Amino acid sequence: MSEQFEPVIVGFLCNWCSYRAADLAGTARTKYAPNMRAIRVMCSGRVDPQFVLKALREGADGVMIAGCHPGECHYVEGNIKALRRYILLKRMLKQWGIEPERVQLVWASASEGNLLAAAVDRMTEEVRALGPLQWRESVLGGNGHQPVAAAEVEVQVEEV
Repeated sequence: MSEQFEPVIVGFLCNWCSYRAADLAGTARTKYAPNMRAIRVMCSGRVDPQFVLKALREGADGVMIAGCHPGECHYVEGNIKALRRYILLKRMLKQWGIEPERVQLVWASASEGNLLAAAVDRMTEEVRALGPLQWRESVLGGNGHQPVAAAEVEVQVEEV
C-alpha cells in the first residue's frame, strides 16, 4: 500500500492583505489544504527570489507568493515589484528544469479568505500532480554531487 504524496508549500504572505485573508479563512472555519506553511512578510515586494530558491532547495515542493491586488499596495508599488520578480524567477526556474507551476503568485485582499483558501487548494493539487521536487536531480542534474561533512574534506597543500 503506497502513501499519497503530500506536498509542502511555503507561502510568503503580505502582512496587510494576504496574511489577513488567511486569518479570515481560519476564523471563518473555511476548509482548505493544510499543506501551506505561511510566512508573514510586510509586503510581497519584499520577497527576494533568493527566499524562494532557498525554500525549494531546503525541501519545499512549491512556493506561493501572495499580496495585495495591483493598485492597492500599502507600499504603493510593492506588489508590482513582486510581479516583475515573479516573471523573471519563473523564467529562471524553467531553465533549471523546475516546473514553473511550483511557484505561484496570488492576489488576495484581507476580505478574500475564501479566494486564498481556493488558491491554496488549487496549488496543492497541482503540485501533488507534479510530484516531489527533486532538487538534486533537477537542478544539479543528478551529477553525483553529495554534501560532504567538513571533517571528511582533506586539504592538500601544493608547494610553490
